[in-house]
Amino acid sequence: MRSVAGLSSGLLLGLIALSGLLTAVPARTQDATTPPEPVACEVPENLLASESSLPKVAEAVKGNRALDILVIGSRSSTINATVNSSEVSAYPARLQVALKEKLPSIAVNVSVEIQAKKTAEEMVAAIPKLMEGKKVALVIWQTGTVDAVRSIDPDEFRTALDEGVAALQEAGADVLFINPQYSPRTETMISLPPYIDNMRLVAQEHELPLFDRFAIMRHWAESGEFDLFSTYHGVELAKRVHDCLGRALSHFVMEAAHLNPPQQN
Repeated sequence: MRSVAGLSSGLLLGLIALSGLLTAVPARTQDATTPPEPVACEVPENLLASESSLPKVAEAVKGNRALDILVIGSRSSTINATVNSSEVSAYPARLQVALKEKLPSIAVNVSVEIQAKKTAEEMVAAIPKLMEGKKVALVIWQTGTVDAVRSIDPDEFRTALDEGVAALQEAGADVLFINPQYSPRTETMISLPPYIDNMRLVAQEHELPLFDRFAIMRHWAESGEFDLFSTYHGVELAKRVHDCLGRALSHFVMEAAHLNPPQQN
């Protein structure tokens, strides 16, 4: 794996932002009043299926209680735009909108807690404070990119994931992994496969759903759905990608929680 330890801090941060397409500030999500223009963004069914379950999510919905979801991790849950635009257009907000459409009788609340530039191990140290006073049914943990950029030992990354899952489950939440975003512009700069593979292994060991964002976005790039190499469309492209990710993730959550009938993405 190519080391980036010698890169300048500016370039290092640039790689993190580029591999995630987007950056902004942490905030509670809000419903978008002007959603992005819809695109097909079809996802192969095998990428939206999970053999693992989300019992806490199912329990909340079937008990007609509020479904509270917390997204933690790096900056790729946000968009580099104005604060309000970022909040309503990033995938957590789009997930909230999509789940409300699927579950009209349930109060769905998606919150975001961003720990910018932190590795998985550093995130684990922050989990007790992040979860303090919160009663959430589901924690969505997106991770891997910062560890890859910093060339963290994959075994240490895996250990951190194990510890993080234990801490989140002890706090009473279901856990769902989201792996890094796919970017053809960074494939030769950072090596993501060891981190993606370890996320899959830990998810299997703990019987957690893993939303394969990397494979989904690579599918969109290879099918011509999105030009993820070009930066020409900027924020507008990011908004469309995030809208698609939010809708796909809503389908995935419904499937994993065995809440039928899930609407098609």
